[in-house]
Amino acid sequence: MPGPRHPATGPSRYGPGISPARILPVAALVVALALAAGVDLILHDTRATAQPTIPRTAIQVTIADRPDSRPVPKGFIGLSIEYHSAPGYFGTPTDPDPVFLALVRNLSEGQSPVIRFGGDTTDWTWAPTPGVPRPPGIRYTLTPAWMAATHAAAQALDARIIAGVNFESDSPRIAAAESGALRRGIGRPYLAGLELGNEPEVYGALGWYEDPDGKPVPGRPRTYGFEPYLRDYARVSRALPRGVRLVGPASGAPRWLAGLGRYLTANPRVRLATFHRYPLHRCFTPRKSPFFPTISNLLAPAAASGPATSLAAGVRVAHAHGTPLRVDELNSVSCGGARGVSDTFASALWVLDALFNMAKTGVDGVNIHTFQKAIYEPFAMAERGGHWTGQVRPMYYGLLMFARAAPPGSRLLTTSYRAPATLRIWSTRSPGGAVRVVLINASRRRPVTVAVGPPTPARGATGVWLRAPRVAARSGVTLGGQTFGATTATGVLTGPSRTFALHPVAGHLVVRLPPASATLLTLDPRSPRAAAAVPKRS
Repeated sequence: MPGPRHPATGPSRYGPGISPARILPVAALVVALALAAGVDLILHDTRATAQPTIPRTAIQVTIADRPDSRPVPKGFIGLSIEYHSAPGYFGTPTDPDPVFLALVRNLSEGQSPVIRFGGDTTDWTWAPTPGVPRPPGIRYTLTPAWMAATHAAAQALDARIIAGVNFESDSPRIAAAESGALRRGIGRPYLAGLELGNEPEVYGALGWYEDPDGKPVPGRPRTYGFEPYLRDYARVSRALPRGVRLVGPASGAPRWLAGLGRYLTANPRVRLATFHRYPLHRCFTPRKSPFFPTISNLLAPAAASGPATSLAAGVRVAHAHGTPLRVDELNSVSCGGARGVSDTFASALWVLDALFNMAKTGVDGVNIHTFQKAIYEPFAMAERGGHWTGQVRPMYYGLLMFARAAPPGSRLLTTSYRAPATLRIWSTRSPGGAVRVVLINASRRRPVTVAVGPPTPARGATGVWLRAPRVAARSGVTLGGQTFGATTATGVLTGPSRTFALHPVAGHLVVRLPPASATLLTLDPRSPRAAAAVPKRS
């Protein structure tokens, strides 16, 4: 709810034709109603003649009218789905899941979303190959029903599909058969690329299957590395259909990034470079490690900036080859996520910050990895009696705020400030000229007041909050006062939309951020002056 107006310029500081005798009772009523509604107002004494000033404790932020990134591409936010989980999200051709379709469209309005099938199941999946016995590492078979459901979903979304192809079997015939089946089943208009293998750097270290005694058997020798990978890739890729571009190397190893130039030079059919990143790791990680999954570690600056920073050199190499680079597998914690971390509101704040870091580094797109019953699922689907419902997890709200803050074609603006590491600030200008500012307070206990200096004079701004009862909350998240509730049958936010209005104080937009919250400001130079109101943390 807006608070009382600041003193206005002109004949009357209260506005034309309004006297102090009339406005003071109204102002008192506004304050009383605001306090009753749980709204914390930034108030200024209407009896004073001096203009309001920026609080001394406010952190001053300067946004320059200068781009600080490439334009955000269409389809920047996508999903990465394990093969076996696709039907549980998509439904069937005759019973498609409308909730899934709506949730994807929310993140890619007016765009063709990029959906990747892969992860561990890339090398556990095959299409039956004539004359070739089923390899021991195969756990999932692509069926006509799988193809039909995937085609129907791709068609409904006008999606672009990156499809993983079994590479660990080291068989050109298996790769060719699977690639042909995917091209026919998904449909050439929707198949954006074939991705040979998944994280081949671990082929020699992790078991592809178990022998009769239960001993893990790797798919490659223990000495397997980048050089033999290049040889295998050249041999197997020659068997793939020529009409579909290739994607890779689908690596999660920082050391393999150094070979990206050689990989792209040796494989000109690769038209999209892909890498994987997880800031925290549940498997094989000691508790004292800064990479062990805790909320504190997830909200640390390195968890949001580190994955993008580690790819900066690779982005430059890929772009020098005229090839985009996509992080087609990203989430908070590897090995399926960690309870009490990946499924909490902290993941929403993390992913919002991480996506901005990716965009600033020049990454051309990000796919959030998921599978059914994963702890880090952005949403979970359920079907009963032909009716679909979804449970929207906290992280999805962070994805949605980014989608609103950085629509396609937006460019980040240069933003400078001196602040604690728990405060992260991003700003964008859309192709239409709209300037948006995202402020993230990752502190679990301390509020912070920020004074934003816009790139050009602004007469007003509107804001929406991303909030939850606490940073460890698994429910109760709201975006602009709206929510998907405990379950949703529509995939659409419900409840009244709540915004707050700001007007400049000494040329700045002043806002107080509660602990563990984020806000999106949209500057509108055409908007009238409005009082500044900041909702109180509930």
